[in-house]
Amino acid sequence: MTAISCTAAQKVDEFTTKSGKKVTITCIKHASIEINYDGVEIEVDPVGLGAKPETDYSKFPKANIILITHEHRDHFEREAITLLRTPATTTYSNLAVYNMFRNSLVLNNGDSVTYRDDITLKAVPAYNYTEGHTQFHPKGRDNGYILTLDGLRIYIAGDTEDIPEMAEVKDIDIAFLPCNQPYTMTIDQLVNAAKIIKPKVLFPYHYSNTPVNQAVLKLAGSGIDVRVRDYQ
Repeated sequence: MTAISCTAAQKVDEFTTKSGKKVTITCIKHASIEINYDGVEIEVDPVGLGAKPETDYSKFPKANIILITHEHRDHFEREAITLLRTPATTTYSNLAVYNMFRNSLVLNNGDSVTYRDDITLKAVPAYNYTEGHTQFHPKGRDNGYILTLDGLRIYIAGDTEDIPEMAEVKDIDIAFLPCNQPYTMTIDQLVNAAKIIKPKVLFPYHYSNTPVNQAVLKLAGSGIDVRVRDYQ
């Protein structure tokens, strides 16, 4: 695949798993993502009325799985989770979110869990290493996630820089990589991370006002299909 700049207005992308099942990924905003696979509704870092543009999660399908990367207010909102949950919903988070919410299962960096035979989840490191930025996301606290749906591997990086542990993130079909300073990556760090991970499809996300089309240009010819959606 070649690097392309897709319209940010497009909200839904569709993918097919190894056995032909459909996965839809819907752009909500910033770090909030909706994934549906074989009738399983997955919400990533849902934030509703507490961040622009406002999102009314009462109008969304109830979630089977909720993933929370960390406790910052642009990733964790108690009200949105409450609207999405049912007694059967499984919420996975880091320890800091659990200490604030208590209605989640804690995954530490390196932990893996099987939701069902065709759905697995692994928590991976997400942190800052740049001097003067490490207080934003200290090493060992926050999660990224590798979500595997019938063999389709989705890497949701969370708030991180291009950390050495990304060398262990392999065979990724779809990657979500953040790009905004001073909290996550620069354009050049994003490009470096993409070249390390080598996803088939890359969604820059959590990018605020960063001109992420520069990353599209820098990754031209890399074989990575770069899709820019409205994750500002």
